[in-house]
Amino acid sequence: MDFGYFTMPSHPPERGLKAGYDWDLQTARWCDELGYTEAWFGEHHTCVWEPNPAPDLLIAQALLQTKTIRLGPGGFCLPYHHPAELANRISMLDHISGGRLMVGMAASAIPTDFAMFNVDGASGANRDMTRESLEIMLRLWSEEGPFEHVGKFWTVRKPEPIPEQHLGAHLKPFQRPHPPIGIAGVSKGSETLKMAGERGFMPMSVNLNPSFVGSHWEAVEEGAARSGRTALRSSWRLVREILIADTDAEATRLAVEGPMGRMMAEYYIPFLKRAKILDFVKHDPSVPDSDVTPAYCAKHNWVVGTADTVAERLDQIYHDVGGFGALLVYGFDYADTPEIWYNSLARIATEVAPKLAHLKPD
Repeated sequence: MDFGYFTMPSHPPERGLKAGYDWDLQTARWCDELGYTEAWFGEHHTCVWEPNPAPDLLIAQALLQTKTIRLGPGGFCLPYHHPAELANRISMLDHISGGRLMVGMAASAIPTDFAMFNVDGASGANRDMTRESLEIMLRLWSEEGPFEHVGKFWTVRKPEPIPEQHLGAHLKPFQRPHPPIGIAGVSKGSETLKMAGERGFMPMSVNLNPSFVGSHWEAVEEGAARSGRTALRSSWRLVREILIADTDAEATRLAVEGPMGRMMAEYYIPFLKRAKILDFVKHDPSVPDSDVTPAYCAKHNWVVGTADTVAERLDQIYHDVGGFGALLVYGFDYADTPEIWYNSLARIATEVAPKLAHLKPD
């Protein structure tokens, strides 16, 4: 099992935008130094707690401050970008990375983001836009000759080149035919996870109750069957909230009473309630909404405790869901007490990862 990092990024409202970027860059440097294999940074436009409208700006800086870790947007919200423009930006960033770039793609789920960009998320148009955008980008990266795509949402032309004027579509990724692509999914039967299976991309399951996440693999396999592929669990990424301390009680306190618990209480849990998807984090649908608190999440969803406790819990989750290739530590803003977060990341790398090195899915 590989260990990586995934952050929305999450920052408290009083954190300045640059200060938030500085924390994200610090965690990227730590993960690189500690041997984490990858780090992903989300994109959001109207979330005060998740202020990162351009993850490629952050990644471009992080590439200069790290050596081996692979970095990627987790992911670009495709409905909010012109696919030709985004394909060119990704190509350039891949060259800057020297081949360390991964690319996450997402359909978005934030109602105020939908409103800002006039996207009809209620009807599922965001998922249709994601599929069409991805198809256009793949064609731009792989097809040699000119073409015209006239779609439902975009018309894109790869022009006939004019060699004598050195004009033409020439930007291709450093990694051929393109960087590794990950697709995030949330719901049971997720269409985006089916897309991941269909295309052979990396499926990414975000931080939901482990028993709920187990159903995601069925969507991946259904998508793979559409194109005659065999879905490989080694490509599956799971995101989990993890915090390690000297005792289980201390780890729980540092999580529930610290930035992790604050973000959940002030932002994430209320968001899930408003979206009527709070069941996604319940271990049993009959649990009353009022019972879902940071303390509840620490008991049923988060992986907090000593290194031994965390290793045992991750081993159990691995077997409960049938295996996966990479565990992504969900990032929180502990910038006011950085030693807590660094010590946890370090102990995951040095104490937990060796205990789980034998877990190798197909």
